[in-house]
Amino acid sequence: MNEEKVILTATFNPKVRNYWLLSGCMVCVLTIVGIPFLLLWIPLGLAFTGRYLESISCVLTDRNLKVGRGIFNRVEKTVPLDKITDLGMTQGPIMRYLNLEAMSVETAGQSAAGALINLVGIEDGRAFREAVLKQRDAVASGPAGKAEASTQVTGDPNDMRVIFLEIRDSLKNIEAALVKDQK
Repeated sequence: MNEEKVILTATFNPKVRNYWLLSGCMVCVLTIVGIPFLLLWIPLGLAFTGRYLESISCVLTDRNLKVGRGIFNRVEKTVPLDKITDLGMTQGPIMRYLNLEAMSVETAGQSAAGALINLVGIEDGRAFREAVLKQRDAVASGPAGKAEASTQVTGDPNDMRVIFLEIRDSLKNIEAALVKDQK
């Protein structure tokens, strides 16, 4: 079995803790009911955001993007690079102030609306995004990508002949299976 080669491991900016704390404080203040909870949120938030930051990992391998996170409930996701359709970068006002960005990963065939994975605070997030996209393109143009490319019509009569012969053989196999099922 082939061992995956690690290409790049993401590191996370420690300022992301401040972002999480500020976001939690804003929610408490805006809900008004949460204002008394602020006295608990700040010390608990300091403790948990540090542990949560330590638990996050994001690794780009030669075939996959692997993301892990969680303190109590550890969640690990492996996304094949050839399934990634978009890597979005967002930056809200608090993130801009703290010089942070969020990267969202969307894949082909995902069932839920929105991003499959959201990662806040990757250091040099744009460079990490470009590395993922570059590796995704390399995977797409690799052996599997070449196999797909061979089935594309290029206009060369020899390529067309091969495609038509493959279609003919497939139709013969289907016809034989149907005749066999009818007996």
